[in-house]
Amino acid sequence: RLPSQDLIFLLCLGTFMLCAILGRSETQECMYYNANWEKDRTNRSGIEPCYGEKDKRRHCFATWKNVSGTVEIVKQGCWLDDVNCYDSNDCVEKKEAPDVFFCCCEGNMCNEKFFYSPEMQAAQTTSNPYPQSPQLFNTLLYSLVPIMVIVAIVLFSFWMYRHHKLAYPPVLDPGPTPPSPLLAHKPLQLLEIKARGRFGCVWKAQLLNEYVAVKIFPLQDKQSWQNEYDIYCLSGMKHENILHFIGAEKRGSSIDVELWLITAYHEKGSLTDYLKANVVSWNELCYIAQTFARGVAYLHEDIPGLKDGHKPAIAHRDIKSKNILLKNNLTTCIADFGLALKFEAGKSVGDTHGQVGTRRYMAPEVLEGAINFQRDAFLRIDMYAVGLVLWELAHRCTAADGPVDEYMLPFEEEVGQHPSLEDMQEVVVHKKLRPTLRECWQKHAGLAMLCETIEECWDHEAEARLSAGCVEERIIQMQRQTNLIAPEEIVTVVTMVTNVDFPPKESSL
Repeated sequence: RLPSQDLIFLLCLGTFMLCAILGRSETQECMYYNANWEKDRTNRSGIEPCYGEKDKRRHCFATWKNVSGTVEIVKQGCWLDDVNCYDSNDCVEKKEAPDVFFCCCEGNMCNEKFFYSPEMQAAQTTSNPYPQSPQLFNTLLYSLVPIMVIVAIVLFSFWMYRHHKLAYPPVLDPGPTPPSPLLAHKPLQLLEIKARGRFGCVWKAQLLNEYVAVKIFPLQDKQSWQNEYDIYCLSGMKHENILHFIGAEKRGSSIDVELWLITAYHEKGSLTDYLKANVVSWNELCYIAQTFARGVAYLHEDIPGLKDGHKPAIAHRDIKSKNILLKNNLTTCIADFGLALKFEAGKSVGDTHGQVGTRRYMAPEVLEGAINFQRDAFLRIDMYAVGLVLWELAHRCTAADGPVDEYMLPFEEEVGQHPSLEDMQEVVVHKKLRPTLRECWQKHAGLAMLCETIEECWDHEAEARLSAGCVEERIIQMQRQTNLIAPEEIVTVVTMVTNVDFPPKESSL
């Protein structure tokens, strides 16, 4: 005999299945409109055919604004497999007074007309409490008979399942989705893949009227997704030089679960992408390097007494130019905290954090497997990678006389583009080599000072490396110093300028 809870569940399931079967309509085409058609270089209006995978449902959508009582359409078009749109024949916005109205529906051209009907008003709408008897009878007849047939089928299937003990392999449950109030019920549409990495891919997506970045992890990389989410949610992580976090979501079900992280989108992409396509002037180099060092220094700093709590010191553990994004004004922000470690008072980081990160950027002690599992040791590992990123900037700078080399990764001359761990151990640990500092750089006062800073960042002895705060101070000082010198005088006074007193190394470690 079925328990009452199971019976109630199956009745609800049967009702849902009936609604899905009877109410679903295939969407082949939708009304199309784009208010920003000139900027996006698309058609302004028309009819859009809807394409998608066979097992995904297709919908139409509309977004609009109410400007002083006048409706201004923002966008109309096709929408893909959104549970909020299922079985809705009319395009109706039900939220109370949104900034941007959004609705979606199923059926050809169903978004040609759209309505605003907030749920509060709908609840207050009254109707005749005494409908005519024939109408009530017909409604019950057409509703209950199919429901009872489906419920009978479901009950029989459940009985067969219980008696034959059908077994399915267990699926790893990724746990509850982290709360993301900013994303609730807002349409988020993936547009194009911008990058692929160790833990998944990064999409450019549209959230209402703004572009965002969506980093998608497969279920097997849940730990990286969870770690990155936890780091972003720490107190004090809202900073100009740290990528702005918007929210996290779990999409799909069972073995098809995807784990999403939504962040700000920056059109210029990573520092790697930018340096491949562009050279940088001396002032641009200084600005990029300064904001980068400021971000690392803030990440490394332990800051008590913030409004939202205590920010612990954090080691990034995968600093590289690919994980540094550029805003439109060339301000940098640090991204990808899947391997990051936080250091909280009284808590050990353990000893399970060995050779992680990108081989090319691994410090000598990481390559050797000789890590001291203390906070300062991890921060100094970051600083070795900072030196390599600064070298990448110098390599594409136009300040020195002579042609600028094509972009190269650190150690690309020595080990090529796909080095093994053994290759890096041989070059960095045994031969103690570093990327080449060009002779012509020494003839420019600023680059000469930068070379000295780079060498002190990637020092073989971890304790001798500069702190991020010190690097930031040095870059500010070297830019100020070179700006005092006329361009034609730079070469002749290089020796004098490089003998200035730099800030002490241990300014923040």
